[in-house]
Amino acid sequence: AAEPWPENAALYQQLKEEQILLSDNASSLAVQAFLQMCNLPVQVICRANAEYMSPSGKVPFIHVGNQVVSELGPIVQFVKAKGHSLSDGLDEVQKAEMKAYMELVNNMLLTAELYLQWCDDVTVEEITHPRYGSPYPWPLNRILSYQKQWEVRRKMKAIGWAGKTLEQVLEDVDQCCHALSQRLGTQPYFFNKQPTELDALVFGHLFTILTTQLITDELSEKVKNYSNLTAFCRRIEQQYFEGREKDSTSAARSSKRSLLR
Repeated sequence: AAEPWPENAALYQQLKEEQILLSDNASSLAVQAFLQMCNLPVQVICRANAEYMSPSGKVPFIHVGNQVVSELGPIVQFVKAKGHSLSDGLDEVQKAEMKAYMELVNNMLLTAELYLQWCDDVTVEEITHPRYGSPYPWPLNRILSYQKQWEVRRKMKAIGWAGKTLEQVLEDVDQCCHALSQRLGTQPYFFNKQPTELDALVFGHLFTILTTQLITDELSEKVKNYSNLTAFCRRIEQQYFEGREKDSTSAARSSKRSLLR
């Protein structure tokens, strides 16, 4: 914990242009935003086998010194142990509220992204299978894709999402965005003037939804209905990603397009 943050800290994710899927891209961007907000430099390294390199089997993961930590929650705790925290200024009630909203994002937005990728048949065939299996030769590409699809669909069944229609999932996304929009209001961040890990998580998911080309625009349209959420994404993009020297952490490069017009 006493060791300073190293200059060669690295964040690992799948190949950007041809492989990474919406949900993993969102999770990776959330961690990048969190580290930028903490002013901790990190180099983004893309690897075809990043998912299999991760200790939890999930991306992103960071390699700092001799430590390897995956996913936003554990990374926040790891960074806090090194003396960097975005939520120290919150009281206990605010911290509990922040955690509740983070649970909402993970339970609604992340699950909706996974549903769209692996349970919507058109998206599965046209986007998910080709991208997920792209680094591998046939038939391994199909085997790995079907294995992942089976795993995600089993999870959807366990949490009661398997029987949902796409319309119901989009309605869940809308309800989540409505709750986030109400909480944000006219503030620059969810808890007044300073960002917390909630801001990083929301940005990661909303920005990725807004800038990822899918079969239809139905998902991004749900977010665009809330002007304060799109303005929030633009604000974080400008403040923490635009104009930073390191290409590897540029949000604009990490998505199909920037939000800035």
